[in-house]
Amino acid sequence: MKQKNRSELREAIMVILYQKNVYDKNKIPYDLEEIKKNVVPIENEFVNDFVYGVITYQKELDTVANQYLKDWTIERLGNTDRAILQMGIYELLYMDTPSIVAINEAIELSKKYSDDDVRKMINGVLDHVYHERKLHESE
Repeated sequence: MKQKNRSELREAIMVILYQKNVYDKNKIPYDLEEIKKNVVPIENEFVNDFVYGVITYQKELDTVANQYLKDWTIERLGNTDRAILQMGIYELLYMDTPSIVAINEAIELSKKYSDDDVRKMINGVLDHVYHERKLHESE
C-alpha cells in the first residue's frame, strides 16, 4: 500500500471528522479509534494530531467560524463543509503549516465536496482568520 501524501491524509481526516459529526448529531455512540482505523488503517501521527486537535479545540474553532460567517452559523453547514472549515481554521491557528497551504488545502477539499456558495463561504472565513492572525502577529 502506497504512502498517502498530506493532501490525501487531509481528505481522510475530513472523512473521520465528517463521521464523528454525523454520530454526534444523531447521538450515536462511537469509538473514534475505530473510525480512524477504518479510514486510515496505518497509524499516522499527522492524522492523529490533526483529528484530536480539531476535536480538542472544536468549541473555539466553531466560535471563530461563527465570528466570520455572514448571516449563517457553522451548525447550519453540512457535516462535510463543517469538517473542512474546522480543519482549515485549526490548521491556520494551531499548526505550523504555511497559511497559504492550509487555506489552499481546505479550498481544494471544498471544490471536491461542497457547492460553490459554501466553497466561497469557507474561503471567506479562512481569509478573515488569516488576516486577523497576521494583524495580531504584527502588533
